[in-house]
Amino acid sequence: MKTWVIYDSQYGNTEKVARAIGEAVAGQVCRVGEVKLADLKGFDLVILGSPTHGGWFTEGVRGLLKASPTLEGVKAAVFDTRTKKSLFGFAAPRIARSLEKKNGGKLLAPPEGFIVLGIEGPLKEGELERAAGWATQMVNAVEFG
Repeated sequence: MKTWVIYDSQYGNTEKVARAIGEAVAGQVCRVGEVKLADLKGFDLVILGSPTHGGWFTEGVRGLLKASPTLEGVKAAVFDTRTKKSLFGFAAPRIARSLEKKNGGKLLAPPEGFIVLGIEGPLKEGELERAAGWATQMVNAVEFG
């Protein structure tokens, strides 16, 4: 199973989650600015993550979604890092909507959020393990679904 974890990170928390996910599923992990759109083809699963800032995902993730019609039909999952509460919402549901409606991706599960304690973190205890388990479920959905 070829899985690609693509992320953007402001303070390093989203990167930690992305790396935990990549390790759990033996997937390739790449920061959004390093992605070559042509490389998106040929993956069985793309997992995309961003920190939440003001309820939105980063410009890097926005740019990838705008530039990438190659996600048509791609099986995908999305996540964000977030504080427990937000007046403006969270990034992952917005990424999911864009991925499905504008890019034609197929979400395997509802968007997931991983908790940071404060704007700069650290991650809440147990979140990396939870991320690894979540990702394993996505891979199982592709392999056995």
